[in-house]
Amino acid sequence: MTYGIDTDFLVALEIRDHPFHREADALLRSLLDGGHDLALAPQTLAEFLHVVTDGKRMPIPLPMAEAVQRAEHWWQAAEVIRVFPDGPSVTEFLAWMNRHSLGRKRLLDTMLAALMAQAGVTRIVTNNAQDFRGFGRFEIVPFRGD
Repeated sequence: MTYGIDTDFLVALEIRDHPFHREADALLRSLLDGGHDLALAPQTLAEFLHVVTDGKRMPIPLPMAEAVQRAEHWWQAAEVIRVFPDGPSVTEFLAWMNRHSLGRKRLLDTMLAALMAQAGVTRIVTNNAQDFRGFGRFEIVPFRGD
């Protein structure tokens, strides 16, 4: 099975001081031990770079060069399936924006959801279930217990 990964999961994996690093790491190990793949979109890497280098979001932001190196590691990982936007995913994105009356703060997650749906991904690893649940297409796999 292929699991789509949201930016929050990638951030938690790469930032050892993140409050959910251990949980994210345990889930990653479990998925890989189970023979599962991870679907990763270029926009997730861009958002990852934006977040981990931002001093307003990170107590100790990563230097851009280090952040890019970590992103490159993920992009090249054997367990990662690269997924890309295409015409049908953009059409789905625009339709969902209209159908669900979504605003500007939902652009990136809706585009990611449409991309994953078009790629056949039905499970998303995220702690932001509200960003994906409303589309009725995904099983949400959180990496922290509440």
